[in-house]
Amino acid sequence: MKGLIFMLIAVLFISAILLLPACQPAPFSPTIPGEVEAAEFQGVKLTPISEQLNNALKGTQFIDKETYRLTINGLVDKPLSLSYADLKSYPQISKLMDLNCVEGWKFTAKWTGPELKTIFADAGVKPEATVAIFHTAEEIDYTSLDLIYIRQNNIIIGMKLNDVTLPPDRGFPFQVVAESKYGYKWAKWVTRIELSSFTNFKGYWENYGYNNNADINGPAFDPPQ
Repeated sequence: MKGLIFMLIAVLFISAILLLPACQPAPFSPTIPGEVEAAEFQGVKLTPISEQLNNALKGTQFIDKETYRLTINGLVDKPLSLSYADLKSYPQISKLMDLNCVEGWKFTAKWTGPELKTIFADAGVKPEATVAIFHTAEEIDYTSLDLIYIRQNNIIIGMKLNDVTLPPDRGFPFQVVAESKYGYKWAKWVTRIELSSFTNFKGYWENYGYNNNADINGPAFDPPQ
């Protein structure tokens, strides 16, 4: 029986990996005048953006900074519609953080952006809300994170990567910096964050068997039912 379960998990893993577009490092140079990519932060060498692997479900989504709006809605007292400039007006926090992929690779980077709990506070989260669901420009209900986790870990949305404006292929205008979680929780190209009480919500990869907690020290997949 254990052998059969292991085989099923292996098949699930291979099937899921085949669904991912090939991830390859790509040439990079900052597009914003005056920006210089950081090579070190807090005494730690950073992985250059040109050497960072990356995945996307439907290829790079290109979002216009001038027309972009981030909607915060659901179980809130005051739904928000935030521009790129609005997001930049929040206090910007920098964190040294690894992004770990279930495929086995990772990279170390400096991420800078506002804390989600600060943004949510402006929306007035209702007491019954338990999760934040991230909807993306890929027209996918991509993933979710528990509000307790977001608040306790001061989770930020990374608008800058190694001190440069987040490139389009990395999720401009921001990537969710889901500390201690596997990369499929690091949502990119987010257009709406829905505050919900749907604790059992499962996003795109979670519906393929990826563990909903996504803790990097925990199981990557749920056991077959």
